[in-house]
Amino acid sequence: MSGETAPVFFDFAALSRHNCHKLMTSTVLPRPIAWVTTLNEDGSVNVGPFSFFNVAAEEPPLVSIAIGSGERFKGDLKDTGVNIRRNGEFVVNLVGFANAQAMTRTAVNFASGVSEVPFAEIDTVPSAKLRTPRIRQSPAALECELFREIDLGDGQSLVLGKVIGVHIAQEAVLDADKCYIDAPKLDLIARMHGDGWYTRMTDWFQCRTPKHP
Repeated sequence: MSGETAPVFFDFAALSRHNCHKLMTSTVLPRPIAWVTTLNEDGSVNVGPFSFFNVAAEEPPLVSIAIGSGERFKGDLKDTGVNIRRNGEFVVNLVGFANAQAMTRTAVNFASGVSEVPFAEIDTVPSAKLRTPRIRQSPAALECELFREIDLGDGQSLVLGKVIGVHIAQEAVLDADKCYIDAPKLDLIARMHGDGWYTRMTDWFQCRTPKHP
């Protein structure tokens, strides 16, 4: 098209890891947040938020979470990854708008093995099929068993979890028998870019796929 300006191309081979990360997190938006609970070796509950997260497959029902390296030393795998490897299970708690501040408090880099639950001022309750508890305040929580883990090197791991059940806030369930959910009632938030930017699911529009002509 005449007068159209060409987009700026960023060659990842020529950029630092930090700048590649900035470009990915500034363009792949918005990203859902997995507020993951796992069990530490002493039985205490670890909680951490991850925005490199999404559904991955329908059958088996899988979710994917990329767990980055920790900040304590190079190659350090975050407690979430260590706990998933050891126990083979975790819970993905989704983050409602009312949970935003508590979620950010669980992102603080505590020493290994320290539970974030007291600092975040959240409550955990038993899961239906796992030893790992879920977060009571979360509007939806997916109980997951480890399906596969891919070691990405440098303390990074791609985790695929098989969803074995989901807890959904009663006010968001329209018809339990038909599995009809009122998604806006969950009031979920998603990660944006930069320092502490998120978005809320308040601006909806419908754009149906057309039928084949």
